[in-house]
Amino acid sequence: MMQPMLNRQHLSPSISCVIPAFNEARNLSKLLVEILATLTRLSERVELIVVDDGSRDNTAAVMQDVCRQHPQVVYLKLSRNFGKEPALTAGIEAAQGDVVVLMDGDGQHPVSLVPDMLAKWREGSDVVYAIRSTRLDQSSLQITLTGWFYKLVNLGNRVKIPANAGDFRLMDRQVVEALKRLTERNRFMKGLYAWVGFNSTAIDYEPLPRTEGSSNFGLRGSLSLAFTGILAFSIAPLRALTVTGLFLSMLALGYGLEVVGEYFITGIAVPGYATIVVGMMFFSGIQLLSIGILAEYVGRIYEEVKQRPNYLVSQRIGSGLPAAQSSDKSAE
Repeated sequence: MMQPMLNRQHLSPSISCVIPAFNEARNLSKLLVEILATLTRLSERVELIVVDDGSRDNTAAVMQDVCRQHPQVVYLKLSRNFGKEPALTAGIEAAQGDVVVLMDGDGQHPVSLVPDMLAKWREGSDVVYAIRSTRLDQSSLQITLTGWFYKLVNLGNRVKIPANAGDFRLMDRQVVEALKRLTERNRFMKGLYAWVGFNSTAIDYEPLPRTEGSSNFGLRGSLSLAFTGILAFSIAPLRALTVTGLFLSMLALGYGLEVVGEYFITGIAVPGYATIVVGMMFFSGIQLLSIGILAEYVGRIYEEVKQRPNYLVSQRIGSGLPAAQSSDKSAE
């Protein structure tokens, strides 16, 4: 049952904006000034947290200069490249605002949409997430694979992950605190956003073209993230193995009965060399595939058991907002 929507029209929340960045030095200077200008029009208490995920360009130098000019900016430099999901986690855990906005560092998320998101929050939504209306910047293969992924990950899953919804979103403080309680190592943030629940509203947006450079997240990265998402939020592969095993067992039993029947009824010995060889190769392939899928799940259990941190921060510049007083501050 859906929770009643809170009316927050009278509230003026503090705002944190989290931006993970990897080799985005050419985009950050202009982008951060534009985002700050928008945020400061919406609230007097803002912070802009940039998480440097082990960039190899001059992101550090650019951010040091930006932090000197704008005290609202916080720079978190991770000790190495941990990936976008841990970088987002670092920013979320550092954010202290009553509401937290997540954006990419490539400039493709329109900052002009943030006021609309905040308006939806004031109307009572705890999460306002943006859905891509088009995927013109992606290949037809990537678009097709994305569609298949959402169908597979949502197959038989109680938690439905919205298709075409990315990390661009605004979240209430209580949602942020809920996410901070999820300490798993194999992180698929889109799934975690859906898992925590809360009142959510979707709005459409058109991705902007990159101002500089090219995407660091291509087809290979998308496939790796999709694989993590499926293993973290779906047992459909394991169920598929069960169904496949049952089907093959019934098929083998039927074929065995046919061979026995033909031998006793017609008296003809069925030549079986080719059948045996093909059958052995086929079943060996099925077994190796099954073991591989099981190994992926076991490997992720191994990563969880080690309890290593999701990220390590090597440098921080800027103090940001003071610590949040309570997890439901914005809902009072």
